[in-house]
Amino acid sequence: MTLTDAEILRYSRQIILPQVGGAGQERIRKGRVLVVGAGGLGSPALLYLAAAGVGTVGVCDHDVVDSTNLQRQVIHATPDLGRAKVDSAADAVRHLNPGVAVVRHPVRLTASNAPGILTGYDAVVDGTDTFASKFLVNDACVAADVPYVFSGILGFEGQLLTVVPGRGPCYRCFFREPPPPGSVPTCAQAGILGPVAGALGSLQALEVLKLLLGVGELLVGRLVLFDGLSLSFREVGLERDPRCPACGDPEHRRPLADEAAGGCTR
Repeated sequence: MTLTDAEILRYSRQIILPQVGGAGQERIRKGRVLVVGAGGLGSPALLYLAAAGVGTVGVCDHDVVDSTNLQRQVIHATPDLGRAKVDSAADAVRHLNPGVAVVRHPVRLTASNAPGILTGYDAVVDGTDTFASKFLVNDACVAADVPYVFSGILGFEGQLLTVVPGRGPCYRCFFREPPPPGSVPTCAQAGILGPVAGALGSLQALEVLKLLLGVGELLVGRLVLFDGLSLSFREVGLERDPRCPACGDPEHRRPLADEAAGGCTR
């Protein structure tokens, strides 16, 4: 299916890029991306993926919008207070780009439902807010052979990594197990500045678009550390651990399972 005149006009500023073109825009339109967590990270990721013309976006979140979300979760607005986040996010995506199909998953991602939810998606954005959820997204994506982009944020800082199963390390290769409950503060305890979430969520969308287009150099095996106070990026090289329980050699892998963990970031 070729691009319509309306689509060519809407996406003209990116179609003109030599790395995109008409063929690349068609690849974006055929893309199916799942965003797990419609919060501080998921909000900008969803908006930029929809604006770019990703054909299908899935939104997985079991939560409802409350007033503390609005400082950073920019896909939601004051009239959305009390609404399911998947509904609020779906409406925002449709208002921004009616050509994008939205699939709502109004549930918490678990070891039992993750394989079914992931089916059919080309990539995943991890916008979750607990270590337990982040390890589950990693393990489920690795098991399903689905690339995903990890990010974690707290205060003025953030981390970013792209995991492509079979091409490099996964999250568990360097963060083997969740920290003890209570050892890491939540954003409710330590705080988070909204633009930090916006910056990292936007970079997650960028990585997904590069993946769909097959261009550029993905953050595979490269953990990026962002410091908002100095506005600096630092990169740490990572290697796959053959003993990793998620992506390691077959004798070291373990079944997909839920696990308790302390607070993380969002």
